[in-house]
Amino acid sequence: MQEPLLGAEGPDYDTFPEKPPPSPGDRARVGTLQNKRVFLATFAAVLGNFSFGYALVYTSPVIPALERSLDPDLHLTKSQASWFGSVFTLGAAAGGLSAMILNDLLGRKLSIMFSAVPSAAGYALMAGAHGLWMLLLGRTLTGFAGGLTAACIPVYVSEIAPPGVRGALGATPQLMAVFGSLSLYALGLLLPWRWLAVAGEAPVLIMILLLSFMPNSPRFLLSRGRDEEALRALAWLRGTDVDVHWEFEQIQDNVRRQQLTGITPILVYLQSIFDSTAVLLPPKDDAAIVGAVRLLSVLIAALTMDLAGRKVLLFVSGYAVGWGPITWLLMSEVLPLRARGVASGLCVLASWLTAFVLTKSFLPVVSTFGLQVPFFFFAAICLVSLVFTGCCVPETKGRSLEQIESFFRTGRRSFLR
Repeated sequence: MQEPLLGAEGPDYDTFPEKPPPSPGDRARVGTLQNKRVFLATFAAVLGNFSFGYALVYTSPVIPALERSLDPDLHLTKSQASWFGSVFTLGAAAGGLSAMILNDLLGRKLSIMFSAVPSAAGYALMAGAHGLWMLLLGRTLTGFAGGLTAACIPVYVSEIAPPGVRGALGATPQLMAVFGSLSLYALGLLLPWRWLAVAGEAPVLIMILLLSFMPNSPRFLLSRGRDEEALRALAWLRGTDVDVHWEFEQIQDNVRRQQLTGITPILVYLQSIFDSTAVLLPPKDDAAIVGAVRLLSVLIAALTMDLAGRKVLLFVSGYAVGWGPITWLLMSEVLPLRARGVASGLCVLASWLTAFVLTKSFLPVVSTFGLQVPFFFFAAICLVSLVFTGCCVPETKGRSLEQIESFFRTGRRSFLR
């Protein structure tokens, strides 16, 4: 009598396997636990964000010092101070524009490394400045580097991270940027403004050294037809004990088919803002406290993003927990691979052009209408952003980049379940 098929087992058939095959998320999670190299690669990359956050708020303690300077070549008027604070955002916009080309021309990793050149040159100019033009040029160059890294690093991190921890790793660019800002505020209590610029060179040099030993993004390599190199990079990131062929084939198949919230002017002029209020502590101490709170908030976001989801945090949190880290993560998640390099640069360009308008106009608006007017405007923008999030933003927690791209290409929500 023939044996029933129910429960029959063979090399190619198993009706009810005792242990179901792991899901893509489970496979990636196991690989992450077995090998920590993906964390090392992420850390090496996000040192660029540390430098970005440090450079962004460099003017917070420096502008008050230069406004009191007795050197006529370095003494800043209110108009010059507004340019010194805002010209960084013009440089960042130019960096985002260049990322539209460099992200796909050099690749994500080499573009991040390239940002070290204008960053180091900008810090050197500000450290040795003997005139306003050197301060403005140095500020523009560090802004250019910041805009370039803002476009390249989130893409690099999202493309090397497994789905199960992509939210946590995707928050690290913002985490390191906030840590860089906090470090500037803390050092500003101890060092004169020239030495603050000298100290900014250190993370740039460490980033270059570490990234020299890290692989490029496997997805970028596959998009350029460098399949063997992509497989080696993926195997290095996931670990030698993990079978990466399933993930590699999914990526390969996909390749074959296809700032108005006001945070920037607040951070740039933070110490000056506290100067105009009736707070009890010295403005320098207040700025450092804000930096510490931002760091704690982003750390909370990094720890909860893969548990609570991106959309929930956008609704229930402020900038540091939600809008800061999540918007850049979502940018790198929802953009299709074939357009990710160019589109991420375009996003940074739009963000920093907006930041320039806000930062350049902030001090004149405060002088004319008072501090409450720009903050009411920022609150209105945040309300509009909440409505947009509720209507248009999908939840991407725990999904591979290929699943997310399939959802936007077909409109089928089953890809996100």
